[in-house]
Amino acid sequence: MSYLCPLCHQPLLPVSGGLRCENRHQFDRAKEGYVNLLPVQHRHSKQPGDSAEMMQARRDFLDAGHYQPLRDAVCDLLARLLPEQPVNVLDIGCGEGYYTNAVATRFHAGERAMVYGLDVSRVAIRYGAKRYRNVAFCVASSHRLPFAENQFDAVLRIYAPCKAEELARVVKEQGYVVTVTPGPRHLIQFKALIYQDVKLHDDTPEQMPGFELIEQQSLAYPFSLNSEESAALLQMTPLAWRARPEVWGVLATTPQFDCETDFTLRVWRRHREETVMTGS
Repeated sequence: MSYLCPLCHQPLLPVSGGLRCENRHQFDRAKEGYVNLLPVQHRHSKQPGDSAEMMQARRDFLDAGHYQPLRDAVCDLLARLLPEQPVNVLDIGCGEGYYTNAVATRFHAGERAMVYGLDVSRVAIRYGAKRYRNVAFCVASSHRLPFAENQFDAVLRIYAPCKAEELARVVKEQGYVVTVTPGPRHLIQFKALIYQDVKLHDDTPEQMPGFELIEQQSLAYPFSLNSEESAALLQMTPLAWRARPEVWGVLATTPQFDCETDFTLRVWRRHREETVMTGS
């Protein structure tokens, strides 16, 4: 494992029970195996990220297999992009590790790959570290990635925010960032329960200085949920904050809720250094 100190950006080296840099900043390793690299001064709340309730809802929904097509598509895409040699991959905003574990399994992590999972939620990382032993999990900010320059062959971002400058710093020259964002009609049936005027998601690509968009594909499919699954899915989305009590009541009394997903997958390739310098 290769981490930088989030306080002084010096390499962290293994010591008994954790990691420490040359400036003696030390970070303990939890019994589940993850390291917490989110100092108090970098937190925006006492418990940043998803709550335990949100995380359990996410795990229940994902375990039911409703997003397995997306998981498989992400793994297929990374497998096509990356060479048949040792690679380093980072999943930013990994949650409890559903997609991270699939990537690690596909690349035989520990043999020809090192796969990292990063999330700001300690609850999520603890869930993931207890369940998946083939991933190096850490609690850290996606805006201050605790990794060295040019460390990763690919970074995966499923909905997660991150500064393009940080991605350009940690991704190798000609390396990749794979993003997943909501397509125009993603979960539109849930939005119809909450908003009078339902608007489609804006599918305009983000700005990624230092990277070139080289591929884009859509993945959309319908599925049906029982009352528990529909409530779990709503709970794991930002829509939950706007859902009135009657919306939860509708879901609780609807034995089959028909919905549709709509994902946009994009592949960004980091420019060569001379390209960045020429364009600056």
